[in-house]
Amino acid sequence: MTKKQYIKYCRDMLGVEVDQPFDEDFDTWVARHCDNRKWFALIFDVKGRPAVNLKCDPMEADFLRSVYEGVTPAYHMNKTHWNTVYFDSDVPDKELKRMTEISFELTKSKKKRK
Repeated sequence: MTKKQYIKYCRDMLGVEVDQPFDEDFDTWVARHCDNRKWFALIFDVKGRPAVNLKCDPMEADFLRSVYEGVTPAYHMNKTHWNTVYFDSDVPDKELKRMTEISFELTKSKKKRK
């Protein structure tokens, strides 16, 4: 999957908006929930390589880093809860989509109890 295809994938998700929040930075995109505005994907370039930061359970984050060369501790984010996934790597598209869905779930609004 390319960076452009991934941005389209995120835009097609229900309840998601994708924007470029940083002035004069035309390479970075953020996919966020419409209701709480929390990010679940930061799409950017790391030293010229297209990548995405995704939130993850800490135990699974370590596991994914051990399985795929294209998954590393998050660039410029909490390395316990976030991974960087490179688009031009050994991570299959199906796995990238699964990781995106998990990040989406981990960052969505919490239901309030009455």
